[in-house]
Amino acid sequence: MTPAGQQDTAELRAAASHLGRRRFLTVTGAAAALAFATNLPTAGAASAAELDARKIADDPFTLGVASGDPQPGSVLLWTRLAPAPYEPGNGLPAERVTVQWELAHDARFRRIARRGSATAHPEFNHTVHVEVGHLDAARTYYFRFKAGKWISETGRTRTAPAADSKVSSLTLAAVSCQAYHDGYFTAYKHLAEDDVDVVFHLGDYLYEYAVNAVGGARNYTDRTLPALYNRETQTLEDYRLRYALYKSDPDLRAAHAAHPFVVTWDDHEAENNYAGDLDENGNPPAEFLVRRAAAYRAYWENLPLRSPQKPSGPDLQLYRRVKWGRLAQFDILDTRQYRSDQAYGDKAHVPGPESDDPARTITGGAQERWLINGWRGSRALWNVVPQQVTFSERRLDLNAEAKLSMDAWDGYRASRQRVLAGAKSSGIDNLMVLTGDVHVGYAFDIKADFDDQASRTVGTEIVATSIASGKDGADKPANWETYTKANPHLKFYNGRRGYVTVDLGQESARADFKTVSAVTTPGAPITTAASFVTESGNPGLKPA
Repeated sequence: MTPAGQQDTAELRAAASHLGRRRFLTVTGAAAALAFATNLPTAGAASAAELDARKIADDPFTLGVASGDPQPGSVLLWTRLAPAPYEPGNGLPAERVTVQWELAHDARFRRIARRGSATAHPEFNHTVHVEVGHLDAARTYYFRFKAGKWISETGRTRTAPAADSKVSSLTLAAVSCQAYHDGYFTAYKHLAEDDVDVVFHLGDYLYEYAVNAVGGARNYTDRTLPALYNRETQTLEDYRLRYALYKSDPDLRAAHAAHPFVVTWDDHEAENNYAGDLDENGNPPAEFLVRRAAAYRAYWENLPLRSPQKPSGPDLQLYRRVKWGRLAQFDILDTRQYRSDQAYGDKAHVPGPESDDPARTITGGAQERWLINGWRGSRALWNVVPQQVTFSERRLDLNAEAKLSMDAWDGYRASRQRVLAGAKSSGIDNLMVLTGDVHVGYAFDIKADFDDQASRTVGTEIVATSIASGKDGADKPANWETYTKANPHLKFYNGRRGYVTVDLGQESARADFKTVSAVTTPGAPITTAASFVTESGNPGLKPA
């Protein structure tokens, strides 16, 4: 272990001494150890020094702008001040900075809709979250920030339609898994130019793994990344710096500036394949909770999330609901924070008593009830569930009793059956699940009983491939024939990088799987690998 890694581990263990097994015993104990607060700055903040923004000598908007979680009369705007993004503290002193913001009807800002100021607190790493209200529904707006003499790039966002409005169509994009060290974010360049209303990020926004001086598979020859990136993220500072690296990518910045994002995490935003308060290495839960608190803190700071998602220590309620008039209801899930530990040591395994224990859960009881109750109250034509890991059964071999992934919903089959039973009892007709995680594109028919392929199709699952994770990939991965034979409900399988767009309409929904030929070299063109349609009231995917 490197000296830096040893110091990180010592810091985690020191902080963990202030914890009980599952929760912070005192907020202040662990917070002081890691030098972060759990709430908006309070003690001494009002009298803390304020930096005169006119003294900022270099462009502070190096990490771009973003917007997210659109509501009928409101949208969330985001930026982070970082004149030196690859340095701890962003190249700013530990002082608060006043940032001006503007929201306009036009890209030239001649017709201002709203304007105001916000404070970039050092305790929040000089990030800014502005919840702008009193806006028109279903409108496109443009926004920007100012600090001293500096003006950010212009972002474009939109509000959701009014709650009871009859909306004819919506185009969404689904993205996931963007390992910086595996390649360029070329797909985001194309997405920035695509005509979509909203982007759903389904997890693995960043990876905790080390990034070397040449950016891994990017193999830079025109720059050298600082050595501080060449280690696994452990502390709050590590995670903050890693977000700075990712968000400095011009293609990711372009996508955020072009479209509002609705985000949820998977595992790598904290640590690979963690489950609740258990990490993959068997460390004490109290120790991992300190790391999780740092990861969750940095996640909220760096993404366009509203105040209800602000973390409290190692807890952050990420599951939430976004509605798009009467057309669509989106129930965004978190299948990491509340799940039972993976069965059978998280190895591929045939179903058994351990994985099928009805007490096991991937969502936690409260989130499961929230989801089903939300369906019961839904008036939407399409009920869409953006979430992380493969929902449909995915047999990994051709044996009569095939092995399944214990990290996906296959490892929590009782959870899946309860959710499907809830969808049935709620009477929703058009269930669609959006998924990330697996670095490939899939299209599944969701069956009432996966053991009986003649059973009713009750919904569709669209799995978005990765932006970069897995490097270039292939149209037909090595296991393509096995998976397509073992899973007749699997209608499409492609292993290239890219994203998926879904057009939701009154009569049908169309999914277009868009892929790039390479990510280890920049600038690859994008193509549509396949398109599928599912009819309203008649679930089941058909080639478009």
